[in-house]
Amino acid sequence: MGNSNAAARAPDRTPAKAVLQDFFVVSADSHVNEPIDVWSARVDKRFHERLPRITVDDQGRKWFVAEGIRPSRIREAPRDESVSVEEFIDKAAASGERPTLDRTKGAMFQRQGGYTEDRYRDMDYDGVDAEIIFPNKGLVNWQSPDPELNVVMCRAWTDWAEETFHGHSRSFPAACIAPADIPAAVKEIERVAGLGFKFVMMPPLVRGTGYNMPEFDPVWAALSNTGLPVTFHAGTGKEPRTATGNGGAILNYVVHAMNTVLEPTVQLCASGVFDRYPKLQFATIEAGTGWVPYTLWAMDHGHDCHGFWVSPKLKYKPSEYFRMHGHASFETDPVGIQLIDWMGAETFLWGNDYPHIEGSWPNSEAAIKSWAKALSPEQIHKILGLNSAKLFNIPVPERYRALAA
Repeated sequence: MGNSNAAARAPDRTPAKAVLQDFFVVSADSHVNEPIDVWSARVDKRFHERLPRITVDDQGRKWFVAEGIRPSRIREAPRDESVSVEEFIDKAAASGERPTLDRTKGAMFQRQGGYTEDRYRDMDYDGVDAEIIFPNKGLVNWQSPDPELNVVMCRAWTDWAEETFHGHSRSFPAACIAPADIPAAVKEIERVAGLGFKFVMMPPLVRGTGYNMPEFDPVWAALSNTGLPVTFHAGTGKEPRTATGNGGAILNYVVHAMNTVLEPTVQLCASGVFDRYPKLQFATIEAGTGWVPYTLWAMDHGHDCHGFWVSPKLKYKPSEYFRMHGHASFETDPVGIQLIDWMGAETFLWGNDYPHIEGSWPNSEAAIKSWAKALSPEQIHKILGLNSAKLFNIPVPERYRALAA
């Protein structure tokens, strides 16, 4: 498709780094603030009344409304339009201060995270060479209980990502796949592979079934045949704001968002999927890594204690499948780093979660320095970028190729 947008035209450049200058840095978890018409401009009109949209109530408040979830209040936090991003960064560098996100505001409608050249200045500022891009508003692609609507919304978002980032050597967006309609999912996997996408994104949870069921074998076969890894981003496929009352925001973040990726991890590692499809690779996104060591232990313990009932019989223990096929992304996770030997450094993916407030942008250099001090240079190289480059088939610059080998 044609490259008629600023993101596609943005020049590739070597980020101006400090702490990270000796590393090839890939953010395995970044987001893009796509336009609100990402769906309406690309789907049949019969779906238009059901698509995500912005409404204004009688008090003048804006709401993001999507089928399958409760409305979200929009609290915009734009930059000062009188100062260009370049001037903003130069001023911050001169004063020794770093830009900050307003943590009282939501990230969905900030100016940060767009798809113009500002995005690449923000990447440069944070020391990031390349990024794996996930939806922002498009995280609701799977929230509707209607599989047909999921299919058309996912395809529309993927088409927008193709139009916006096609051929860019620093930005690699998700191809969104709606798994509830398995024949449509297989067809879409084959289509996006032909378009040059590096990976697919599916929700951790599928209504009424699970990824351990043999009915999903055609999906795993299509991914294996195309060489595309599958990612499960935390908090998608269900309403992530289920809890209310005291502590509700924390409950929603920990239980109903981050914790969702545990289920597909166990489903894949305990069900024989990897015996049938040994080329398949997967990654959990934005859920950290500290939960993984206990999960590996618990899976093996369950396997050993209840092996008589396990079907089909597995060639390896569940933890071994994760180490061979699984990955987990984090921003800053001291628990996971302390337990790195349980997982193996090859399974860690770092991401700054730009521009979300729980991420490390724009302080990634300092954040990385805080957790990397206990690791070897080889481990740091793998976690910061080489693991992602291998998983997502991203070319590694010549200066880092010896390390990648």
